[in-house]
Amino acid sequence: MSSLRAKLTWVNVALLALGIIVATGVSVMGMRHYLLDSVDSELTQSRDSLLSAGLTMKDIDRLSELGIALDKLSPGGKERASALPRGDTVFVAVDKKGEPVAIGALAPTPRQRALAAAVDDPEAAARRPEPQDVTLDDGAHRMVGAELDDGTTVLMAAATQDVESGIKKALKLDAAFGVILLGLLAVLTMISAHQRLRPLEDMVETASAIAEGDLTRRVPSSRAPATETEQLRLALNSMLHQVESAFETRERSSAQLRRFVADASHELRTPLSAIRGYLQLYDKGMLRDPAERTRAWSRVIAETDRMGRLVDELLTLARLDQQPELRFRNVDLSRLVRDAADDLRVQEPERPLTVRADGAVLIRADESGLRQVLGNLLGNVRVHTPADAPVTLGVERQDGVVRLRVADQGPGLAEEDAARVFDRFFRAGGGAGSGLGMAIVQGVVAAHGGEVGVETAPGAGLTVTVTLPAGAGD
Repeated sequence: MSSLRAKLTWVNVALLALGIIVATGVSVMGMRHYLLDSVDSELTQSRDSLLSAGLTMKDIDRLSELGIALDKLSPGGKERASALPRGDTVFVAVDKKGEPVAIGALAPTPRQRALAAAVDDPEAAARRPEPQDVTLDDGAHRMVGAELDDGTTVLMAAATQDVESGIKKALKLDAAFGVILLGLLAVLTMISAHQRLRPLEDMVETASAIAEGDLTRRVPSSRAPATETEQLRLALNSMLHQVESAFETRERSSAQLRRFVADASHELRTPLSAIRGYLQLYDKGMLRDPAERTRAWSRVIAETDRMGRLVDELLTLARLDQQPELRFRNVDLSRLVRDAADDLRVQEPERPLTVRADGAVLIRADESGLRQVLGNLLGNVRVHTPADAPVTLGVERQDGVVRLRVADQGPGLAEEDAARVFDRFFRAGGGAGSGLGMAIVQGVVAAHGGEVGVETAPGAGLTVTVTLPAGAGD
């Protein structure tokens, strides 16, 4: 299949060829009309002059004899007296039967006889105001007729070979220039099409490279930023950027999912292995002492509870990933903070606790979700900080948002651990817990349209700031 460049070239050449043909045809027709009109004007003037003179055939005979006599008296006249000069014009007189008659002493020549034979009705030709076409042995002629006062019809014809010859020369010249113009147009079109279509070739090369796996490949810029191809290039590069981002996101999500499944399997395998081991000991009768059976049963229950909590947290994350509909209503966040502080005092009475949650801070949120956020944050404090590490809880409304802060003065986190604190199953230093608490916090806050940030450093404690939109709760 021919290329687009070749098709454009052929279309341009065909259009120019059609234009040249039409222009040449119009110009040739105009030139032929002008030249024939000039011949017709001369014939018409000769006929009008003959008719206005009022001559008869006898007068023409006398004038012819007088002319022959004068011609004989001139040098060389005897040799020319017996023949009528041959030229482009033919003059013949015919009788009523259409037969040519002699003019004076001059007998009709073959050309005169041919003209008389070519006209079927001389009288009708004499009545026609416009010249007509006749064909003699030596080519095409234009002919007029005139009827003299004595009833004799005179026919006058002028050859048009020169007209036809000029038209043929003009056609050859036009054809030569037309071929040259078509060749130049074909070459220029090929060059221009190559330059204009180069961006499309770059797009094909880019698409091929991307198909082979190079997602970072982009269509290079062209030299004509205002053309449609440049606009297409920008649109394609934007689309390719989106495709690359989507592919990277999918790969990252797939990697996270694989890691999540592996971590979940590992976390579930530990309590299941413990439960299976105690059950096998009991089944084989190796737990004969009541105290051993009681301890084994307690461990089975503890591992079962641990596994149940892990499954519940996994279900919570799964629901958050599906973006569930939360039950939004007006919630006093200050009250939730004070309730969480009371729970922490009961669980760890010796821990120094500061609460800055005076008054009411209403927001529109899901109460159970916020309670879970507070529970997970304080759970991390209990698990990862010493029992005597001070903790500060605070809530405030500022700049159209509500900020909830949970700050402890524990050991803090290293920079690399802080970057992964929201990853699922991540436990700093391999500590206790399932590693899902902060992931759940981030999921719940994101479902509320908020953000979670951490500030920490080794030995400087950890501050978690939850920012929630406050407009709906005003």
